[in-house]
Amino acid sequence: MQRTIRFVALFCALAVFCCAAAVANAAEKKDKVKAAFALLETIDDQGWTTAHYDGIQYLQEKLGDKVEVGYTENVINPADAERVLRDYAEQGYDVIFATTFGHMDPALQVAKDFPDTTFEHCSGYKTAPNMGTYFGRMYQAEYLAGYMAGLMGYSNVGTVATQPIPEPIRGINAFTLGLTRGLDEAGIKYDPEKINTVTWLKAWRDPINETTLAETLAARGHDLIRQMADTPDSAKAACAAGTPAIGYGVDSAKYGADCALVSTEWNWGPIYVQQVQQVLEGDWKMQEYWGGFEDNAIKISEFNKDVPQDVQDKVNAVKKEFEAGNEAIFTGPIYAQNGTLMVKEGEQASDGDLLTMRWLVKGVSGSIPE
Repeated sequence: MQRTIRFVALFCALAVFCCAAAVANAAEKKDKVKAAFALLETIDDQGWTTAHYDGIQYLQEKLGDKVEVGYTENVINPADAERVLRDYAEQGYDVIFATTFGHMDPALQVAKDFPDTTFEHCSGYKTAPNMGTYFGRMYQAEYLAGYMAGLMGYSNVGTVATQPIPEPIRGINAFTLGLTRGLDEAGIKYDPEKINTVTWLKAWRDPINETTLAETLAARGHDLIRQMADTPDSAKAACAAGTPAIGYGVDSAKYGADCALVSTEWNWGPIYVQQVQQVLEGDWKMQEYWGGFEDNAIKISEFNKDVPQDVQDKVNAVKKEFEAGNEAIFTGPIYAQNGTLMVKEGEQASDGDLLTMRWLVKGVSGSIPE
């Protein structure tokens, strides 16, 4: 799967989120922009690509006849990516979006060959004067989902995790920190060493094993199943077993997981509107973008009817803090599973720390596989 290392190497750039300015690619305003998208899978994959397609539709809705959109599905391997991206550039598209980590090197090569075309790469770390990067701080939404679960008294969560790399690890840790906060606020007794048990798919999507792991966790008595994969199958399996779930990527409730209490969602639309608008205005500049709730780059779905209103209100209050730019999820003291102090009291983990995270917080049961 081409997303396997989609965000690990971003640390090499060391400038994520700060949006380092570079040479402007477009010098003149345009009346209309042609925007193309290379998509990893099909637009109805109910996960990663569906979220990007939702973003494309949002772009079309907001910019109307100012944008002409083209997209290609199932652009999986690097050779296909270079062919598709090059074809769009040769057709005269103004801005081309490569939407997964595996597209990075092909996008960079084509960008060098077409210096007057704007390129944007999702989740990567390599740039050029006419190629920027973009991603979302999903861990913020993970924290809110955990906070909600803790407030509701869930203290024995089972998580179906994906790849053992910093991005999912970051999400697991944020979820567990939120879960701990919620349990403490609700006055719930819990085992501080084991509130979130993690199992690993070692894949971004694997419907059969997602189902198997979710069924196993539910059978072992876990009171909530956390979906982290790119299909809703683990959440749906939890529902079938009578165990509530939390969805990921898109609103899993829309795809059959009616027991999902909430879903953490990618929200690419506002990012696409901003980037295309910059090309329209002639003021696009290369940036390495890592945005969260403050930029509407991620979101949480509507809450399930089973989530009490007072819980919804508390979660939404924290979300408003994040939207205002006041996010301090990884502020110490934070301890690893083995009791090692990883973030000192009063200090906050840097973006570099988050992008290279290879440890699990106290409260997580399970290890990081090699």
